[in-house]
Amino acid sequence: MSKRVLTTESGAPVADNQNSASAGAGGPLLLQDQHLLEKLARFNRERIPERVVHARGSGAYGHFEVTDDVTGFTNADFLSEIGKRTEVFLRFSTVADSLGGADAVRDPRGFAVKFYTEEGNYDLVGNNTPVFFIKDPIKFPDFIHSQKRDPFTGRQEPDNVWDFWAHAPEATHQVTWLMGDRGIPASYRHMNGYGSHTYQWTNAQGEAFFVKYHFKTNQGIRCLSSEQAAETVGRDANSHQTDLLQAIERGVHPSWTLYVQLMPAAEAADYRFNPFDLTKVWPHKDYPLQRVGRLVLDRNPDNVFAEVEQAAFSPNNFVPGIGPSPDKMLQGRLFAYADAHRYRLGVNHTLLAVNAPKAVPGGARNYGRDGLMAVNGQGRGAKNYEPNSYDGPAETGRPLSAPLPVSGHTGTHEAPLHTKDDDFVQAGDLYRLMSEEERSRLVANIAGGLSQVSRDDVIEKNLAHFHAADPEYGRRVEAAVRALRED
Repeated sequence: MSKRVLTTESGAPVADNQNSASAGAGGPLLLQDQHLLEKLARFNRERIPERVVHARGSGAYGHFEVTDDVTGFTNADFLSEIGKRTEVFLRFSTVADSLGGADAVRDPRGFAVKFYTEEGNYDLVGNNTPVFFIKDPIKFPDFIHSQKRDPFTGRQEPDNVWDFWAHAPEATHQVTWLMGDRGIPASYRHMNGYGSHTYQWTNAQGEAFFVKYHFKTNQGIRCLSSEQAAETVGRDANSHQTDLLQAIERGVHPSWTLYVQLMPAAEAADYRFNPFDLTKVWPHKDYPLQRVGRLVLDRNPDNVFAEVEQAAFSPNNFVPGIGPSPDKMLQGRLFAYADAHRYRLGVNHTLLAVNAPKAVPGGARNYGRDGLMAVNGQGRGAKNYEPNSYDGPAETGRPLSAPLPVSGHTGTHEAPLHTKDDDFVQAGDLYRLMSEEERSRLVANIAGGLSQVSRDDVIEKNLAHFHAADPEYGRRVEAAVRALRED
C-alpha cells in the first residue's frame, strides 16, 4: 500500500524532504525553496507564551458521576440526579516554575477541572491545598515576582521568597502547609484537590449557599520528603507526568470523591471569621463534608500541546446554579484567568477542541466575531449585534446564581473584620495536629530556606509569625535557623 503524499501547508506535494534546494551541488541555498522556508518559519512559531504561573502541567480526560442528592442546594443541571455523568478534563500543574521545570518540587499544585456540562462549560480552578498565601488579588503579581526567578541571578532567591512572606503574615497558614509533609506530592494521583475559594450555589427556590469543594483522592495520600524528591528529580524530572500517563495507559484509572461544605448565605456575615478569606479553612465541625460524586480519569490526551498546553480554564465560566462569592482573590481571578488566555492563545481560544463547549453544537452562540484564527462561521448575512429581527440568539433572563447584597461607599477597603479574624490561629492549629515526626520535618524544611536569607530583620519578621502561630513552633524554627547559620 502506497503512503499518503507529504504536502506543503498549501497542499502542494513535496518532492524532497531530505535535501534543501541549492545553487549547484555545493552552493548556497535558494530563497525560492518554499518548502524549506515554510518549514523553518513554522518551526520558529511552534511555541506560544507559557503561562506566567502553572506553566508546567499534565492533564487527562474522564467523567464525573453524581452519587448523592444535592438538589436542595443547587439547581445545576449536571448535579441534578444521582447517576448523571458529565465529561471532564483535568489539568494538574506546579505553580512557580517554568514549563521546563521538574515535577517533584516543593510547590502547590494546580487542580483545574473543566466540566463539559449540558448548560455550557463549568471551570473549577483550584489547588491541592485548601488555602493560599494571600487574600487580596492586588498582592498577587508581587507575590509571584517574589517566588519566580530573580531578574539578576536567574534563580529563585530565598531573600525574595522570605522577604515577601515577612510582609504577609496571612501567608503563615499556607507556608505551614507547603513546608510540611504534603508540600511535595508523590504523584498527581496521590493528592487531594480543593476549590480553595468560596463559591455560591443556588437552588431552584432561589436560596443561596456558600460552598467549598474538596476532591479526596481514592488512591490515598502519598508524599515525598525533600531527600526523596531530589532523588526523584534526578531520576525523572517528568515523574508526575510519567506516572499519570502510564497509570491511565495500563488501565489504572485514578479517581477522586467530591465532597462539599455548605454554609447558608445568611450565616456568612456573623461567622466568627471572614468565610471569604482564602487563607483560612472552614472547620469541619461547623460545616461537615457532604459527598457529591466521583471523578474518574480514564483517557490520556492525544497531543499534550494541543490539549494540555492550550487548555484554558477560567473561574468565571459558571453554569446556572453556581456563581461567585465576595472572596476577593476569586473576584480578581474572574478577570485575570480569562485575560491570560486571550493573551496566550488569542481571543478565539474557546474554539479550540479542548476548550469548546459540548453543550452547543457548532460552538458558542454569541455575537463575537473575527480576530485571529476566527472560524466561527458567522457570515452570509448573519447579524453581529443584538437584539435583532433575524432570529439571532437571545438572552434567557435567567440569572446563573442569586444576587449578592452590597452596601457602603466605593474605595479601597480592608476586608471587614469578624470577631475571630486572625492570621495565625489556623497555622497554629495545623502545627498542633502534626505528629512529632511531622513537626520535625516541617521545622527542618522551613529552617533550610529561612537560614539562607541574608538580612536579619527579614528572618526576625518571619520568626515572629511562627511564634504567633504557636510558641513551640516559633522556638523550634528559631533554634533550627540559628544552628544552621552558625555552621
